Amino acid sequence: MQAALVAGLLIVIVLAAVGVTVSGEWWLTPQAADWGGIDSMLLATTIITGIAFIIINLILAYMVYRFRSDNGHRASDEHHNPRLEWSLIGMTTVLIVILLAPGLFVYGQVVSPPDDPIVIEVVGEQWAWNFRYGGEDGALGASRNDLFGPGNSMGVDPEDPAVLDDRWVPGGPLVLPVGEPILLRLRSRDVIHIFFVPQFRVKQAAMPGMVNEMWFTPTRVGDYEALCTEFCGIAHHGMVGGVRVVERDEYEDWLDQQVTVGEMMGLVDEPVMDEAEE
Repeated sequence: MQAALVAGLLIVIVLAAVGVTVSGEWWLTPQAADWGGIDSMLLATTIITGIAFIIINLILAYMVYRFRSDNGHRASDEHHNPRLEWSLIGMTTVLIVILLAPGLFVYGQVVSPPDDPIVIEVVGEQWAWNFRYGGEDGALGASRNDLFGPGNSMGVDPEDPAVLDDRWVPGGPLVLPVGEPILLRLRSRDVIHIFFVPQFRVKQAAMPGMVNEMWFTPTRVGDYEALCTEFCGIAHHGMVGGVRVVERDEYEDWLDQQVTVGEMMGLVDEPVMDEAEE
């Protein structure tokens, strides 16, 4: 009776797991960036591990019921079966290769940004995301970790002229033009944070004393949320930043309205303009 109950419970677990997966209730959020390869890898991993999960648990249910104790007799066991052990090792090796080989190819793309992306700096702090855009020259001025402090939450170098026209967006939102490659450079001024927008399919750690990078191309106009997925303190749950993907014209209009680093730090009295505008 107990064996039948355990076997039945295993079958119920398998059916429930398959049902939840097929229903899509806990499936991926709609994709909003061009990382279809990551979705393909997640789907392949789910299918392969799902099949293994079903087979193993159904075999276990069968074994529990088929070799149950009957009238006081105990089932015999076999301690060594080299043929079975080598077969399992071989199948496991093949499955690992199938899972890892395509993943390494996709990973190679993830760590290889295009030649001319829009570069934006992201600085995590307890408990907010801050963003810095390049100015009229499109390039970010210098920054150093030892420059973090009151009045300089981005750790920029005020002696670098290229810093003055950078656009400073403390607390966000992160506004991006649709259809253009974006390279985020991530830093942290206190503890480890992880920047993650589920719809973009990539995430990266913001580490104290380091600069990490992640890139993607937004493909869908809309509003999203940037989450911190590393426990970073008592208000970790509230470290959510806005992300907005817009058309190019709207992006440029929005960027022109943002305060410059020079204005924010009191380094210039008038808005910074390039020679062409002057």
